[in-house]
Amino acid sequence: MKAKRIVFKVGTSSLTNPDGSLSRAKVREITHQLSVLHEAGHELILVSSGAIAAGFSSLGFKKRPTKVADKQASAAVGQGLLLEEYTTNLLLKKIVSAQILLTQDDFADKRRYKNAHQALSVLLNRGAIPIINENDTVSIEELKVGDNDTLSAQVAAMVQADLLVLLTDVDGLYTANPASDPTAKRLERIETISSDLIDIAGGAGSSNGTGGMLTKIKAATLATMSGVPVYICSSLKSNALLEAASQTRDGSFFSAQDKGLKTQKQWLAFYAKSQGAIYVDQGAAQALRYDGKSLLASGIVRLEGHFSYQDTVTVYEEETGAILGKGRVRFGKSALKDMLRSSKPKGVVIHRDDWISITPELQLLFSEF
Repeated sequence: MKAKRIVFKVGTSSLTNPDGSLSRAKVREITHQLSVLHEAGHELILVSSGAIAAGFSSLGFKKRPTKVADKQASAAVGQGLLLEEYTTNLLLKKIVSAQILLTQDDFADKRRYKNAHQALSVLLNRGAIPIINENDTVSIEELKVGDNDTLSAQVAAMVQADLLVLLTDVDGLYTANPASDPTAKRLERIETISSDLIDIAGGAGSSNGTGGMLTKIKAATLATMSGVPVYICSSLKSNALLEAASQTRDGSFFSAQDKGLKTQKQWLAFYAKSQGAIYVDQGAAQALRYDGKSLLASGIVRLEGHFSYQDTVTVYEEETGAILGKGRVRFGKSALKDMLRSSKPKGVVIHRDDWISITPELQLLFSEF
């Protein structure tokens, strides 16, 4: 039987003591469950927070620091300590673990993305459990709220996982905050991520963690669009990972889209940085939004920014200012300007294969749009 590939994301609040320090008992419990799943034939990846929690006390901090430099220093100390805990416990079961530290640039750069994918593939094929974290010591942007939620979704999409499990300190997504609203109901199955759902998922979680439910919705959007289903559940009960692997624990399940985005489309949607803007007329907007057509030079009204051949640009409807999507251009800005001087400009500027439409929900969740 083909092994089911699962990516688990474990947040800081699932790994720490009340004072914010790393709980070795919680790490032991997580690694025990991973070993059971591994022995059952699953291919596993663990995206783990906790480096800062593992390291801050060694540097003399009384509580989790808030300054970026203090966080980075704590992560530098704690990453090794955290991995040592995982490695030691997994080796007791004769399971090899591997550390991989990533940043957003490892996904945005196509060559680095390919290298990371190949390394993960070898590790999984060899029966190792990759343990992944943000490279917090050198990154600044990646220390913002929700880093490892999004990272786990990016990894799950990269390896085409069968399931992404987001373990947190609440047992799923509710219609309201269950801590303050007794009428709140858990949403057990979500087929489509809508603007209303995004509105529901506000606020930060535990004071020890850096992620709230909104970041988990963002992660679920990225994963499900890439063909990976997502399960959000609580890590506070025993055997949480084991039950989450079969979605038998109380939680919220997000269905994957039937036709997940191919790697090229994933890269365009979530990682490619826009180098400029193209504004189009209503006819071109209609063709792009509803008719599945490519962008032709004849529909372009004006250009902004500085972009070259095969750069990614964002496309807007001129009349309304509404964003339509992103795509890779077949002409640089200067060549396009020359084309547009013609009374009847011709040519495909963005082919449909190099295009991704941006929905209002995506725009709300991903600021790079």
